[in-house]
Amino acid sequence: MSERGAFDRILASMHEAMLDDAHWLPTFALIDDTCRTKGNMLTFAERSTQDDVEMLYARFCFRGEHNRELEREYFADYLPRDERIPRVRKLPDSQLFHVPDLYTDQELRTSAAYNEMLPAGESQNGLNVRLDGPGGSRIVWGICDPVATDGWSSDQLDMIRRLLPHIRQYVRVRQALGDAGAMGSSLARLLDNTRFGVIQLARRGQIVAINDLARDLLREGDALLDRNGYLHARSPADDDDLQRLLARVLPRGGAQGTSASMLVKRRSILPRLVLHLSPVGDGQIDFRPRRVAALALIVDPALEARIDPDLVMAALDLTPAESQVAVLLAEGRTPQQIAAATGRRESTIRWHVQKIFVKHGISRQAELVRLVSPLAGIPLPQQSGH
Repeated sequence: MSERGAFDRILASMHEAMLDDAHWLPTFALIDDTCRTKGNMLTFAERSTQDDVEMLYARFCFRGEHNRELEREYFADYLPRDERIPRVRKLPDSQLFHVPDLYTDQELRTSAAYNEMLPAGESQNGLNVRLDGPGGSRIVWGICDPVATDGWSSDQLDMIRRLLPHIRQYVRVRQALGDAGAMGSSLARLLDNTRFGVIQLARRGQIVAINDLARDLLREGDALLDRNGYLHARSPADDDDLQRLLARVLPRGGAQGTSASMLVKRRSILPRLVLHLSPVGDGQIDFRPRRVAALALIVDPALEARIDPDLVMAALDLTPAESQVAVLLAEGRTPQQIAAATGRRESTIRWHVQKIFVKHGISRQAELVRLVSPLAGIPLPQQSGH
């Protein structure tokens, strides 16, 4: 098979894996075969504070097999003492690094992670790359040792670099689906989702089906609109970008499309919409010209579940001021931003934070956020009339 054909097979499998996790192992196997490597390790983490990182996704796969035992062993025993990890977190976006170069000469001789764990995972001669993820998160892709004993060839490295934007896009779409509770949804079930807009597109870009939220957004025409059965952006500049991306997602001639994302401006002061575009299937032309060939997923930040300060006050036994601060922290504001938004001193905001810490026996903002976040979208109980 040609290099182009092999690359297209990986992308088609990756697009299937966006909707169905069962397709990720075959995708890993295709990457191993095409790049001639012994395995892949993909992790996705979100930074709660400067020193607190929460792992959201991790898969260690070798020749298409998920090695859960090695995964558990690494995170339980080796991750806290792997000298490479703080350096990996600071790597420039999208640059490949040879694993031995992430350890000092002394660590190459003494590191338990390098000398025990990495040989078990066939990764001592592997590659690591960090990618910027959504919302300041980090994606780390580890490529295991090359099959050939004479090291990495230029064509292997070129293929891996070509895959990097598609790995990032896979994580973006998966995260959007996870936030909307739509993991594992079929094409038909996606239309039932009420957390984000869904538009199904045919091979030439015609709108085939649409869910209620997307229909409302298009009718408003504030950012996106239906123009003669085709998806367009209201802003001419955004529409130029959208049509260019659609041409990549739905290329002519049956070629394999590639996923893409963009922000779409509104006329109103509401935040911009996030638009994810993904091909469906292998891009081949068949006898069903109106079949679904691509998905447009629309995330509206203005519709994200809000946290009711009164509910937080009642559930966590806080004062009104403490509750307001806790909610704003959970929504991603810093103490400095909260002070500016509420007209208070930053020292006052931090004083409220410390009072909440004392009440709940915690010591970090990340712990406070974890207390508050589960209350998002929960209605406050109605008071009895008795």
